[in-house]
Amino acid sequence: MTDAPAITARTEALFRSSGALRDGHFLLKSGRHGDRYLEKFQVLQYPEAVTELCGFMADMVRDTDGRPTVDVVVGPTTGGVILAFEVARQLGVRGIFAEEVRDADGATHREFRRGFTIAAGERVFLVDDILTTGGSLVAMLPAIESNGGELVLSSVIADRSGGLRKTVSPTSGRSYPVESLWVLDVPTYDAGTATCPACAAALPLVAPGSTGAKPA
Repeated sequence: MTDAPAITARTEALFRSSGALRDGHFLLKSGRHGDRYLEKFQVLQYPEAVTELCGFMADMVRDTDGRPTVDVVVGPTTGGVILAFEVARQLGVRGIFAEEVRDADGATHREFRRGFTIAAGERVFLVDDILTTGGSLVAMLPAIESNGGELVLSSVIADRSGGLRKTVSPTSGRSYPVESLWVLDVPTYDAGTATCPACAAALPLVAPGSTGAKPA
């Protein structure tokens, strides 16, 4: 990535200035607890910030002449929708998204719906917002592979996993590279007073997300 330290610093600055980086006691989507939370939509509400962040991501898949090395940009709902379409706009390619679908047995998977397709051999750029365990990216891989897409790269804005550099498909076993704009050293904890400092301190647990921040 060109001038990676400057991009990292700028990404962090955008999160801080928008109030997207919060302190407290949070129940993360992974089920683990954290004392800092990235409320992505606080920064994604600003079109100029989205344009800038997506510009950094788009540059990851350009050749030396500035041409895109991918044919389609994909993202998972919900935050990935915004990013996929803006990255695609800047690259001049298609942008589509995959939704979570519940199976008859209660399990879930990601699926391209609404007429979205990936042609066999199309080069795919997978983008998402926050990486904690990598589960959201991994869930996208079967949908991409089943359509015959060739995943070139996955990219996230902020990586709070500690530096995940690849994902492995649960269906094919193939591994794919992951890049991020900003890697945070933000520890997460198993729930419980013996493992989570905020639980031990009896701080109120907040479950942020699409339903709002509510005590858990």
